[in-house]
Amino acid sequence: MALTVINNIFRILFLILLQNLVVNRMQPLDGLILPWIYIFGILMLPFETPRWLTLLISFAVGWIMDFFSGPPGLHTSACLLLGFLQPLIQRLFSPREGYEINQRPTVQSMGLPWYLTYAGILTLIHHTWLFFMEVLRFSDFFYQLLHIVLSVAATLFLMTIGQYLIYTSKNSDQ
Repeated sequence: MALTVINNIFRILFLILLQNLVVNRMQPLDGLILPWIYIFGILMLPFETPRWLTLLISFAVGWIMDFFSGPPGLHTSACLLLGFLQPLIQRLFSPREGYEINQRPTVQSMGLPWYLTYAGILTLIHHTWLFFMEVLRFSDFFYQLLHIVLSVAATLFLMTIGQYLIYTSKNSDQ
């Protein structure tokens, strides 16, 4: 259990650093595509993580992201929404027999269609909140919608590639 907590802390810190030092510097299509891969750490928390801990981790991740980039509270509110809805989406898509102890929401343990649905819905919610709260207007609605869709697709692509790079069938529950 302690090893799982330490692994999660290092994974989340690595993703935050990767986001701020590498991903935020790349701006394909003049900034139209902006993947927010730091949410991968929140999405990969084990299924049995208590809701209060998920919210606390989400708050901390959002607060650290706000420290590095964006207006104060923007990433924090988006991460808290993500952390609040994550258990609900997990419950909505849970298998009939339920999840196993120490199981993670990975491609290897749950399958690619399940993961893309789970991560896709939560990423779409996170990005929609983040992008619309950033501009606080609906005047460029279709541009924002395109920005959201392309960013969600890029984020899902990078998170899925990350799944295959860091998880194998032997260590998918760490």
